[in-house]
Amino acid sequence: MERLFNLDFQLLNDAVLMAIAIFVLFLAMSYLLLNPVRKMLYDRQRKIQGDLDTAKSDKDHAAAMKAEYEAKLKNVDKEAEAILSEARQKALKNEAHIIDDAKQEAARIIQRANEEARLEKSRAMDEMKQEMIAVASLMAAKVVAASIDTTVQNTLVEETLKEMGDSTWQS
Repeated sequence: MERLFNLDFQLLNDAVLMAIAIFVLFLAMSYLLLNPVRKMLYDRQRKIQGDLDTAKSDKDHAAAMKAEYEAKLKNVDKEAEAILSEARQKALKNEAHIIDDAKQEAARIIQRANEEARLEKSRAMDEMKQEMIAVASLMAAKVVAASIDTTVQNTLVEETLKEMGDSTWQS
C-alpha cells in the first residue's frame, strides 16, 4: 500500500513527541526568559511613569513660579510708583525746607542791610553835625575874632545848633 506523504506510525510518534518537547521547551523558556522580560518591561513602565509624574510635577511647579513671577512683575510697577512717590514727597519737603531757609537768610540779609543803613545814616548825621559845628565855629571865629573866649564860643555853637534844629540837617 502506498502511503500518503509517507505517513506512518513512527512519523506521527516523532511529530507528537516533537510537539510535546516544543511545548515543554516553550514553557521552560517562558518561565526562564519571559518572566524576566516582563519584569524588565514592568520596571521600565514604572520608570517611565515616574518620569512622566516628575515632568508633570515640574511643569506644575514651573507654572506656579511663572504665576508668582508675573504677580511680582505686576507689583514691581506699583512698588516703583510707590518709591517714586516717596522720592517726590521727600523732594517737595526738601524744596520747602530750602525755600524756608532761603527766605530766612534773605530776611537776615535785609535786616543786616537795614541795620547797616541805619548805622551809616547815624554816622553821616554825626559827620554832618561835626561839619556844621566846624563851619559854625569858623564863622563865629571870623565874626567875633579874638574878643570872645572859648566859653562864649561854645554857647554860640550850641545856640546855633538849637536854632537849626535836628530836622534841618537830617533831611
